[in-house]
Amino acid sequence: MNKLGLLGRNISYSFSKTYFKEKFENENIKNTTYENFDIESIDLFPTIIKNTKGLKGMNVTIPYKQDVMPYLDKINKKAKIIGAVNTIKITKKGKLVGYNTDCYGFKKSLKPFIKSHHKSALILGTGGASKAVAFSLKNMGIAYKYVSRKLTDGIDFTYQTLTEDDINHHQIIINCTPLGTFPNVDICPNIPYKSINNKHILFDLIYNPEETTFLKHGKQNGATTINGLNMLKLQAEKAWSIWNL
Repeated sequence: MNKLGLLGRNISYSFSKTYFKEKFENENIKNTTYENFDIESIDLFPTIIKNTKGLKGMNVTIPYKQDVMPYLDKINKKAKIIGAVNTIKITKKGKLVGYNTDCYGFKKSLKPFIKSHHKSALILGTGGASKAVAFSLKNMGIAYKYVSRKLTDGIDFTYQTLTEDDINHHQIIINCTPLGTFPNVDICPNIPYKSINNKHILFDLIYNPEETTFLKHGKQNGATTINGLNMLKLQAEKAWSIWNL
């Protein structure tokens, strides 16, 4: 029996388990299972590897996309540049190889909506997923700035310093924070929403709820809004193709 799974913390809500379960049923894929590896701390990761017979690969989610990297034998070039891993392949020899499929999923989801005026973006949040987003934007020739709670190295704005003018100048805004995820659906990143207009794209990596408060604010002001569902499906399929190389 081939085993696959998702590594994360507090992941009972997870998209991946349901997605792969349905995929296996619809495509009549036998002898493969997918389970959640919900761990309190990354130092429990080697125990999972040691004790899970038939483990062929994993997806990795919050908060371990960066923390898992020192435990891997090899990291794919793209994932190394990004500085985050969301897919692990376990080779026949038992080596752990890290990949990043978030960048693929994000780029393919965003690309159909890009128009000539979409030249610069704001990335809200600095976790593992935001690094894949930054990599994809760079790849697409779109400039970006980071927004976070504190002004540290590599952060361009805090939520307090972000002005209406900054919103006007960045016509793609991507939420890479967990703010607004079910069950806390009423909260959203604190940005000057009133400057958003119909030239903006608001992209939320969250998929539950389908329309976050962040996206609602965007829609009210005429912006194009995209949630994280398509990105997740695309990155999951990319992970599947890596496991089956």
